[in-house]
Amino acid sequence: MPEQTVIAQTSEPLTIDSLAKSFRACGVQIGQTIIVHTSLRSLGWVIGGAQAYIQALLQAVGTSGTLMMPTQSWRNLDPESGAHPGVPEHWWPLIRVQWPAYDPATTPTNGMGVVAELFRTWPGARRSQHPTRSFAAIGPNAERLLATHALEEPFGEDSPVGQLYALDGSILLVGVDHESNTSLHLAEYQANYASKHYVQESSAVLVNGVRQWITYSSPNLFDSHDFAALGAAYEAEHQIRPVRIGQAAVRLLRQRPLVDWAICWLEQHRP
Repeated sequence: MPEQTVIAQTSEPLTIDSLAKSFRACGVQIGQTIIVHTSLRSLGWVIGGAQAYIQALLQAVGTSGTLMMPTQSWRNLDPESGAHPGVPEHWWPLIRVQWPAYDPATTPTNGMGVVAELFRTWPGARRSQHPTRSFAAIGPNAERLLATHALEEPFGEDSPVGQLYALDGSILLVGVDHESNTSLHLAEYQANYASKHYVQESSAVLVNGVRQWITYSSPNLFDSHDFAALGAAYEAEHQIRPVRIGQAAVRLLRQRPLVDWAICWLEQHRP
């Protein structure tokens, strides 16, 4: 959506203080550990854009709280996987040799939006080591969330979303529905259904400081086509009503009950 359209649709711009106050009104508390998913433009026009939005979130949880966001870089996958649509097949070997190795400090996000891209570079931010499904976090629990992000289990029990579950953390969805809710991949990981399987993936990584193109096994758990229906069913059963901040629908949920419920839902609805 063009910025002029956002401005035209905004009756009153949002500020750091008004956003922080609204987050608190949604239930965000000092000291919470929260994973955040955001469509910034859905809020309306924010004075200061992504910078102001992140400052408001940090203000809402305080210095004792921890924020986490997905900072995925899925283009660091083999071109045969479809990560580079439109690229001629005869370019694939060169991509495998030349694609830059994942570096938490410099590798940009892909398709995560301006908030996540800024957040990964924020002073004090840490980022996990997964070359395609990384997360970034700021706060006292950042190291706990990110330290055990295994290559073969991007959304498993030792992943950042798995560690958030162990901490009984929360999910904040701002202007997005459950199709963007990365925590539901943890439910996929834990659920048992017949179509679940593992695939081979390849990425450029640094091994002892040297770029290598490596192949690894990864669960095929990246199908979010039914997450919106899952989330809607969960909210209906638990009488959860989104609140509004600016023009955006906003949901704050505890992660653990949702994941536990989603495991059963997936086992009943996935083939």
